[in-house]
Amino acid sequence: MATSLTYDAVVIGSGPNGLAAAITLARAQKSVLLIEAAGSIGGGMRSAELTLPGFIHDICSAIHPLGASSPFFRELPLHEHGLEWIHSPAPLAHPFDDGMALTLEKSIDATADQLARDTKTYRRLMTPLVNDWGTLVNMTLAPLLRFPRHPLALTRFGIPALLPLQTFAKTLFREERTRALFAGLTGHSMLTMGHIVSASFSLVLGILGHYVGWPIAKGGSQKLADALGSYFQSLGGEIVTDQRVTSIQELPSARAYLFDTSPRQLVEIVGDKLPIPYQNRLQKYRYGMGVFKLDWALSEPIPWKAVACSRAATLHIGPTLRDIATSEKTIWQGRHAEKPYVIVAQQSLFDRTRAPDGKHTAWGYCHVPNGSTADMTEAVENQIERFAPGFRDCILAHHRMNTADYQTYNPNYLGGDINGGVQDIFQLVMRPTLRLNPYSTPTKGIYLCSSSTPPGGGVHGMCGYHAANSVLKEMF
Repeated sequence: MATSLTYDAVVIGSGPNGLAAAITLARAQKSVLLIEAAGSIGGGMRSAELTLPGFIHDICSAIHPLGASSPFFRELPLHEHGLEWIHSPAPLAHPFDDGMALTLEKSIDATADQLARDTKTYRRLMTPLVNDWGTLVNMTLAPLLRFPRHPLALTRFGIPALLPLQTFAKTLFREERTRALFAGLTGHSMLTMGHIVSASFSLVLGILGHYVGWPIAKGGSQKLADALGSYFQSLGGEIVTDQRVTSIQELPSARAYLFDTSPRQLVEIVGDKLPIPYQNRLQKYRYGMGVFKLDWALSEPIPWKAVACSRAATLHIGPTLRDIATSEKTIWQGRHAEKPYVIVAQQSLFDRTRAPDGKHTAWGYCHVPNGSTADMTEAVENQIERFAPGFRDCILAHHRMNTADYQTYNPNYLGGDINGGVQDIFQLVMRPTLRLNPYSTPTKGIYLCSSSTPPGGGVHGMCGYHAANSVLKEMF
């Protein structure tokens, strides 16, 4: 890598936030270099033939409600750079042991009509929130320590969002299936159902199902990364891959350095340029549950008992609130769940570029204790077989990734935590530590722009967008 050049900014890491930061700076006509350790850009958005030739699997992120609704991504001409969203007829399905399933539909009414005694309650809850989302999205995907521009809309969302999911679901709903639907949504948070603010994750994901859907990227999540990279380069940005940065001394001179890394990596790379007290605070940053993930090459679609499951690209496996709560609490306590809550994606049902003709792919993961190397293959496949008898007979090949594999794949995923750190109330407010500007450090010109900053995990790019705007304000 040439080190004689001078840039306005250097961005280290090309996940969604690193790309968003680089694009934001390049749009402001700054000279920007983006450095990626791996052979291709994308971070959690990469895709590859993990099982058999011709079967395209998403290595980490697969379903993109936050990507499709991101205020930043939506203003970019990504379709001109090869991105095409595909929407399944129903964003989500949640199967039950009796062979039936609930579906989260794009229509609020179509969803509510499945909920028996909870029909009216669901409509009353979700209709104003979905109507407000165009306003709410800019507040929920931003640092919390800001005065809200639309306090009434935020109050309508915030009062139920602050509750633990168990309290929220049992207070509002009478049907066990409605409660299970919201528990499955909350499961994406990697918190227990008893955590304060855990209900907020179910509300956001439910709102997004109605507002924008839960799409997949045609051809794989890599296409989102490639579109962002292509747009960045069209602005004059430079990308270097296969260059792992171990010290800030290796970097060319620049006015600002933005790290799409974990706080721990920032300390390792920047070293004594950061004050010791700040380094100590970053070292105390907490990482959450890890993931164990499987990708399958299939001879045919997953044979779900509930026909409705074939209408959705995403499925939540955990039939009751109690089942999901037990699974997540067990893992939070450092043990493995015998019947884990499982998130499944079946992209090839709706995107025929993912597998050879007549064949299919699927993707599924469960949570495990941080750093676990346990093989959860049997437990995960048992859960799917429970709702899709004959599933194992369809498997041509599978590929596993435990927490160590994930950390090797992306060093940001410490202990297999794909969310960039615990997202409880404390680390939502103090992310990565308590500062008026959470993206800056005490050292001028050094910034953090990863999912370890607000608003946290997810493929939305807003951490990088906000960090880059901080750089523009403070350094330029």
